Amino acid sequence: LLFLWCLSGSPIQILGLGVGINYGQIANNLPSPSRVAYLLKSLNISRMKLYDADPNVLVTFSHTNVDFIIGLGNEYLPNMTDPIKARNWLQQRVQPHLPQTRITCITMGNEVFKTYDHQLWSNLLPAMQTVYNALVDLGLDKQVTVTSAHSLDILSISFPPSAGSFRQDLSEYLQGILNFHAEVKSPFLINAYPYFAYKDNPNEVPLDYVLFQPNQGTVDPITNLKYDNMLYAQVDAVYSAIKAMGHTDIKVRISETGWPSRGDDDEAGATPENAGLYNGNLLKRIEEKQSTPAEPNVPVDIYVFALFNENLKPGPASERNYGLYYPNGTPVYNIGVQGYLPGMVYTSPSTKIALSVVSNVLFIVIAYLISA
Repeated sequence: LLFLWCLSGSPIQILGLGVGINYGQIANNLPSPSRVAYLLKSLNISRMKLYDADPNVLVTFSHTNVDFIIGLGNEYLPNMTDPIKARNWLQQRVQPHLPQTRITCITMGNEVFKTYDHQLWSNLLPAMQTVYNALVDLGLDKQVTVTSAHSLDILSISFPPSAGSFRQDLSEYLQGILNFHAEVKSPFLINAYPYFAYKDNPNEVPLDYVLFQPNQGTVDPITNLKYDNMLYAQVDAVYSAIKAMGHTDIKVRISETGWPSRGDDDEAGATPENAGLYNGNLLKRIEEKQSTPAEPNVPVDIYVFALFNENLKPGPASERNYGLYYPNGTPVYNIGVQGYLPGMVYTSPSTKIALSVVSNVLFIVIAYLISA
């Protein structure tokens, strides 16, 4: 009744590399969390990022070696500025899963500054502080930290990397957020997609440069550091922007990066071939524990987007096609990794009756043994 689907014929296992994976669930055809748990175990992936605190997922992954980043959506931020509501949320949605499920981080909102909702901007830091203080009160701050994930739209200058700077209209908000990260020692998360740069300017951005393929690269004229891919240049631009605001004590992590395997007619480069090259080359670099040119002692920390295609995501076709796998467990493209997704178990009505009879008999036998 149980069968396994091989996701790739390659002998390479995905990791121990330390890569993380985003587990988006905006779809109506995804496998159950228990099947996903089996898939991740077969891939040896031990870090997962959720966009909520789905109890079905967190319970399923209890007593596993998977570290979780869980999320609070933008719509919850106003409530999380209230200490009582923040504490209640933690007691109801986080504390019951600890320590059996390894929750290590909570992201407050996602790409808040992309919304242009100034009230939301103002709520972000107080919500982060309030949730962190509630974690302290509950004695959970040593195992769970607090952060937020930002799009690269927060940068006004991204090249050369050494000139990276944040937008002026965000400086008052980001300064406080950076001070918070430095104080509680949590990472600054960015969602970095070289694909967007290529899609917007396919005639100017070299494809090999964004796909980690051999290329001439670019040189930062200020530092003379050479970059052979755009992702590392983006990370260093964020580091420069942070330093320009007085901080050298904050780590930058990539909470999302990926490449769509399909897109609309105006979405240049969204093909299975390019997606396979981007993610395949990215995994190799993670395996090599590579660092960026400006931060040579800090291996790049990455969560790939995403585990599955999500058929209900709004927006252009690319939004629904970032997955490494289709929901049925087959690979969207081959990136040299191997994993297994347990198949669905289908039973006929007669089989269900037989299983029910067996279950009742076992129950009677166990009851007899206990009474004896």
